[in-house]
Amino acid sequence: MKLWDKGFSTDQKIDLFTVGNDRELDLVLARYDVLGSRAHARMLHHIGLLTDAEISALEKELDTLMTAIEQGDFTIEDRFEDVHSKIEYVLTKKLGDTGKKIHTARSRNDQVLVDIHLYVKDALSEIKLGVDKLFDLLISLAKEHREVLLPGYTHLQIAMPSSFGLWFSAYAETLIDDLVFLKAAYQVADQNPLGSAAGYGSSFPIDRSITTELLGFDTLVYNSVAAQMGRGKLEKSVAFALSSVAGTLSKMSMDICLYMSQNFNFITFPDTLTTGSSIMPHKKNPDVFELIRGKCNKLQALPYEFTLLTNNLPSGYHRDLQLLKEGLIPSFSTLKACLEMLTYSLSNCQVNTQILDNDNYQYLFSVEEVNKLVQQGVPFRDAYKLVGKHIDEGTFKPDKKLNHTHQGSIGNLCLDALISKKAKRS
Repeated sequence: MKLWDKGFSTDQKIDLFTVGNDRELDLVLARYDVLGSRAHARMLHHIGLLTDAEISALEKELDTLMTAIEQGDFTIEDRFEDVHSKIEYVLTKKLGDTGKKIHTARSRNDQVLVDIHLYVKDALSEIKLGVDKLFDLLISLAKEHREVLLPGYTHLQIAMPSSFGLWFSAYAETLIDDLVFLKAAYQVADQNPLGSAAGYGSSFPIDRSITTELLGFDTLVYNSVAAQMGRGKLEKSVAFALSSVAGTLSKMSMDICLYMSQNFNFITFPDTLTTGSSIMPHKKNPDVFELIRGKCNKLQALPYEFTLLTNNLPSGYHRDLQLLKEGLIPSFSTLKACLEMLTYSLSNCQVNTQILDNDNYQYLFSVEEVNKLVQQGVPFRDAYKLVGKHIDEGTFKPDKKLNHTHQGSIGNLCLDALISKKAKRS
């Protein structure tokens, strides 16, 4: 069944090509299509296009469909083009002409739009919850290990003293910026496009404020053409938000892979969280973090993918837009899994508290020695040259006691300020 069926069949090859994997992806959107259909039906009843008996019958059947979806019993067979045609078929089969009325004053275009807007709102909320959990864990780890020093690097060369408190809270604060992107994407999604029909409105006296309220949207996309142009723009907004989170997870996973290696030996994890080698019995491979890194790097390509799909399309609907779902829907489950695995793994992280006992890190404190001389009145450039001379001559003896007090330094992590900042910005 096709919503645009005019009584003749489409070539099977054309059908397979144009439908693609919409049936599989639409199973994720099914509950939202039911929600949209229920709100639309109530609005039609309110403006007199459905009788009391008709709205009662439609709501009953939509409730039955929702139960089937929630129990995993809803399917979209090959004879249906998508979730919209399957639901309309079921309603028509059960209710006859009443079922046929559900499509009054709407198009499949605004059905898809409202489904995606509702889905994105829920999916972004789940991602935000995952980011919140990771943020809380990182703050907790920063507090727990705030006194444990580790080397900081520039150009992958030993540079200056850092700490686990600084490292963990650095990623916590970076997540706050990611939450800003998620919030912005959510606000783009939190607008009701239903009622824009095929993109140019309807001659029926529909009331879009009713569906906006029933579906829990903050506002509506007033202009019907703008609503249709939102297809692609919403997905790009989401892609940038997911990409931002993914970039943070990927970078931290790379750090972890380095810090776990025998050359660094900064952190370790229980054997149950690592994998071994088929021939090297000593190996503890960071497969989890390598996969997080790889999956998140793929997610960072999403904005570019969506841009290429949409950047030369004029206003109005085009079938190219169907392909956005192929990248959008799986991206949420991928990022959610990465967030869950990173949070779970980090909760079992074991920190090496004796890293700086190794003489390899004695030059880590060269800047500290320069600064001490400057505080004693020696010009900075002279102090720099003097410490450099001691290093060259092999007479450098570092003082490993640190006194960093400024905001955001080793001795002043401002963790409470980070918590407040997150509350304000997300």
